[in-house]
Amino acid sequence: MTDKPEDARRHAPATERNREPIAAVLREVLPASGLVLEIASGTGEHALHFARAFPGLEWQPSDPSPDALASIAAWREDAALGNLLGPLELDAAAPPWPVPRADAVVCINMIHISPWEATLGLMRGAGAVLPQGGPLALYGPYRRGDRLLEPSNAAFDEDLRRRDPRWGLREVDAVVESARTQGLAFDRLVDMPANNCMLLFTKR
Repeated sequence: MTDKPEDARRHAPATERNREPIAAVLREVLPASGLVLEIASGTGEHALHFARAFPGLEWQPSDPSPDALASIAAWREDAALGNLLGPLELDAAAPPWPVPRADAVVCINMIHISPWEATLGLMRGAGAVLPQGGPLALYGPYRRGDRLLEPSNAAFDEDLRRRDPRWGLREVDAVVESARTQGLAFDRLVDMPANNCMLLFTKR
């Protein structure tokens, strides 16, 4: 008698809380059709939800982690959605990306849990694959120079830096400037629940 194979699907509780607010903002900026490249897809739960929410779009998840790639693939197999593509191994900081062109790029909760080089690589890659007018949408917690860091985010930032000194909440202005150098114009910041926000850019 053989053991039942271990389920590779991973679960991030925050996904269930933030996926609809994120989708509401994405509805305002994503094209009606085309390919969306998601960077650092993690468990794959966001990719699954957004593929269902935007049936006119092909959703391309990616991640550098083997465990994440296995989880994404397992969620995809279970859902059997025609517009959810197989996950790609992609490290934002390592050019060239394995996707030559995308109509939109989405990145959720990566910038604060990766070295700054990953953010620079994200901007460089997005600037290379997006067409003129293509959107880049980022989600996560950020520092904002015009306001004090919320106590929960301050504690989170301290924990991140303790785990890896290269991690931590980034200043919005620094992220915006890194995007500008790659031809990505900052459109607006959208406040989100739980002291998060979305930063929206357009390729010029």
